[in-house]
Amino acid sequence: MDYVDNWERGPLHRTGTDRAFGTAAGGKGGGTPRVSGRRGRIETVTSPEVPSVPVDEVPAEPGSAAILLDVREDDEWQLGHAPGAVHIPMADVPARVDELDYGSEIYVVCRQGGRSIQVVQYLTHVGFDAFHVVGGMVAWQRSGRPLATESGGEAKIY
Repeated sequence: MDYVDNWERGPLHRTGTDRAFGTAAGGKGGGTPRVSGRRGRIETVTSPEVPSVPVDEVPAEPGSAAILLDVREDDEWQLGHAPGAVHIPMADVPARVDELDYGSEIYVVCRQGGRSIQVVQYLTHVGFDAFHVVGGMVAWQRSGRPLATESGGEAKIY
């Protein structure tokens, strides 16, 4: 049975803010995430390095050829995010993967990188051209890239 099928069957259990996929087996990411068993136990499968880009190589205006995917939780997103980013919390990615365009490059961001690395591993496994944004939204903010909020208030990444 394919582990992607198992992902869709069982719930994803969070093991920490920046670690959900691939860490229940004792790792800190770095492997291809796999969910197995009736309750969706997360395991780690070793894989090659994750495709990564620095913040300054992310297209300035995501669009049809590039998608900036923010996989942080709702409360993090509401405090500040990149304008034009698509928000899908990490645990929801397997169920919502059909919302992404296979023809686009997908740049994945979280707060600092733990979650985005694991989502990139999953997305590349299922056929997407995906890249981890090194340093996440913390690096995005430090680099002076634009931030937005849904409310129009001051955006801040903590």
